[in-house]
Amino acid sequence: MSNTDKQDIYSRVTDKILADMAKGELTWRKPWSGNNAVGKITRPLRANGIPYQGINIVMLWHDATIKGFSSPYWMTFKQALDLGGNVRKGERSSLVVYADKITRTEQNDKGEDIARSIPFMKGYAVFNVEQCENLPAHY
Repeated sequence: MSNTDKQDIYSRVTDKILADMAKGELTWRKPWSGNNAVGKITRPLRANGIPYQGINIVMLWHDATIKGFSSPYWMTFKQALDLGGNVRKGERSSLVVYADKITRTEQNDKGEDIARSIPFMKGYAVFNVEQCENLPAHY
């Protein structure tokens, strides 16, 4: 991932939050409305049922609210295909990010091995299951 891609993901997340704040919408404070959430409010879930963490929760709650999704399940285009389904033509994805660090061993000026931690962030396009069709019934 190039620095430009990395900055683009950081910028997209930041820009989304700032745009909401400018409109007076504090999405992280109330991620639901009576129109699109009947019953218990849950964290957004991956296709395998594992809850998203961190900023992904806020970003997916925001998109679910704006687009009127009531399902907490989100998946990639490939995951939908692997499950025998598909994303409907014309549907727009939502951004989620994966952040972690890798450790590289380098030599310092004295020729000693030192561990260097390098943080990274990668963006993924996901779709709510309501944007998909032909998925297994439990979705």
